[in-house]
Amino acid sequence: MQTNFTEEQLADPGTARANEILRACVHCGFCTATCPTYQVLGDELDSPRGRIYLMKDMLENERTPDAKTVKHIDRCLSCLACMTTCPSGVHYMHLVDHARDYIEKHYERPWHDRALRWVLARILPYPGRFRVALLAAKIGRPFARLIPDARLRAMLAMAPKRIPPVSRNDDPQTFPATERKMRVALMTGCAQKALNTDINDATIRLLTRLGAEVVVAEGAGCCGALTHHMGKTDESHRSAAANIRAWAREMDGKGLDAIVINTSGCGTTVKDYGHMFAQDALAVDAARVAGIARDVSEVLAELMPEAETRTAQEAKGGIAGTDAAPGKGVHAPPAPTPGGMRVAYHAACSLQHGQKIKTHPKALLKRAGFEVVEPADSHLCCGSAGTYNLMQPEISAKLKDRKVRTLEAKAPQVIAAGNIGCMMQIGSGTQVPVVHTVELLDWATGGPVPPAMQARD
Repeated sequence: MQTNFTEEQLADPGTARANEILRACVHCGFCTATCPTYQVLGDELDSPRGRIYLMKDMLENERTPDAKTVKHIDRCLSCLACMTTCPSGVHYMHLVDHARDYIEKHYERPWHDRALRWVLARILPYPGRFRVALLAAKIGRPFARLIPDARLRAMLAMAPKRIPPVSRNDDPQTFPATERKMRVALMTGCAQKALNTDINDATIRLLTRLGAEVVVAEGAGCCGALTHHMGKTDESHRSAAANIRAWAREMDGKGLDAIVINTSGCGTTVKDYGHMFAQDALAVDAARVAGIARDVSEVLAELMPEAETRTAQEAKGGIAGTDAAPGKGVHAPPAPTPGGMRVAYHAACSLQHGQKIKTHPKALLKRAGFEVVEPADSHLCCGSAGTYNLMQPEISAKLKDRKVRTLEAKAPQVIAAGNIGCMMQIGSGTQVPVVHTVELLDWATGGPVPPAMQARD
């Protein structure tokens, strides 16, 4: 694609990067075949190619964003399926993030839109505040039909039936390994700590059992993704900078082999810290952090070949019991074997498109004795996409319904995913238990039955 940015414009690193990305696009349109919003809406401007034209015009002409441009860019899920499909290597993620930052700085949204975004940015990244909001939503949910705004109704519907108690495993501390082979920092996240504490508990049990000493670093918190994708760059960078400093202290102290992330949306962002902070005083530490950031499945792929699954243990005469969560008391009673259980694996977009991790989770589940199946539309988004299901509820609902249909068509006994947003989205539309991949792997190697599966028994 031909561009006409001036030398003065290209002096800005964000614009220079946008120029590189735009010039890589050859207008082929392959991206339209895998774009969820184009599949649902059928509008060229709701495809990556259409949005690229809108962004080019806005950025190149330094135009004040208009409502039409903002609408179509807002409708983008940032699922990044287009990046997997693109034969030219167009880095759409950096382009749309830059465009959203530009819109945030140059466009005055309607007051109700500004208010919603302000509320989300000040609640979701903070577990304590989020818990209070979930409780309020749970109380207000019976009155949802009286609320005219679909986005507010979506916020009420988000509240789980049960809000889990705070897990002390998320506090800064170190969990020793059974037999130490590596030392890792676990990113405990933000929204996940309010919505589902079972995931981090299972991750800690599994990693320590397999030989990883796990540290929850003092000062680490939200990765910044939620505000980053709203274009609120200053807020997202403050969150990210806190993580960079916290993990750099651990790296410079006792050392880290990896920063383990079990929410793939966060992982995509943390792995991009080097780019986000390239012009910042934290550039060196940001690159160091990004360089050792790993999805939990990447670390488990290294550790699991040496692990003995529950199925293998039972073949040798059974196991005596299951590991309790660190700090959570006595051993749980023996659980039934997971061997042969039919698992529908949902590939989170941020994992398969953002981080290019496609085989590890499925291979680990198969190695642990599960039968793994995938939906026909495994490359397409479920419609969660961070805050998308709250800000674009109609489109999100259509994507969720399609994803649930294709998952249920595989007649699974359980659905596994590697991202809390996907788990909440899919779980709200099916009676099939939805759990994190690490919960199944924890169970298969001696841990308890995932609580979400016990609740459905």
